[in-house]
Amino acid sequence: MPETPPRPSVLFVCVHNAGRSQMAAAFLTHLAGDRVQVRSAGSAPAGTVNPAVVEALAEIGIDISAEVPKVLTVEAVQASDVVITMGCGDTCPVFPGKRYLDWRLPDPAGQGVDAVRPIRDEIERRVRTLLDEIAPTPRA
Repeated sequence: MPETPPRPSVLFVCVHNAGRSQMAAAFLTHLAGDRVQVRSAGSAPAGTVNPAVVEALAEIGIDISAEVPKVLTVEAVQASDVVITMGCGDTCPVFPGKRYLDWRLPDPAGQGVDAVRPIRDEIERRVRTLLDEIAPTPRA
């Protein structure tokens, strides 16, 4: 019986964990299912997820209305294979042996859903590319 490869683990980090990192985590969870372990966190978490982000994802059938911003911990970084930062600058801890990516994306904070949609769509594109790299769909 072939051995099952370990599940890759991805951590998405932005300052407030209320917009970009929540969207990225939601897309990866939606697209990868149980093939990837997904986390998101913020260096200074907000009290709630941005309502325009919740609405923009709901438009395409992804419900994050129950999500809450989480604080970034050293343990979350250490437990992740890939750490993707989105505007958190030097506040993200760096550990050897981790793959780090910095996705420069507009901040949806204070924006309406019309401004959030293009950010959402770009995050989906990047998440699909990442998923193809770290956990491609098995071919029959």
